[in-house]
Amino acid sequence: MHELFDDPRLTISGLLFEAHSGLIAKVEPAWNAHGLSGLDLNALMRLSRSPNRRLRMSDLATQTELSTSGVTRLVDRLAKAGLVERQLDPTDRRSAYAALTPAGIRRLEEVLPDYLAALETWLTGRLTPAQLDGLVTGLRIIRDATNPSATAIADPPPRS
Repeated sequence: MHELFDDPRLTISGLLFEAHSGLIAKVEPAWNAHGLSGLDLNALMRLSRSPNRRLRMSDLATQTELSTSGVTRLVDRLAKAGLVERQLDPTDRRSAYAALTPAGIRRLEEVLPDYLAALETWLTGRLTPAQLDGLVTGLRIIRDATNPSATAIADPPPRS
């Protein structure tokens, strides 16, 4: 029975969860310093990497793992700050888009250098290129199996 408690699958999942929470604690100051939450930054980045810098509200909800009402509150808050705007779909009055505004682009241009520096310090810079490639490959396999809706935005090309 004790071998159950020593199962290496518990170790790897525990390390993944601990690394995630530790990484968030280290990079959070980068977005907080620019008046954003992690959810705000996630939404703005997803919009910035989408065609025409916009997403259907339903797609943004899926990609941020929010409910319909949750994404509505998020977009309302970002719109109030002037970072996004709602755009009605002229072909389907029931649908709306969240679109990044020029102010939203500027905010991302302000926060991303600090965020990327923190990621370099606490994530990518701690691994060799081979380790990083293996991590990216493994995470994509797990992500695609467990959270296929997250693949709606094309992944960037691998690091060379």
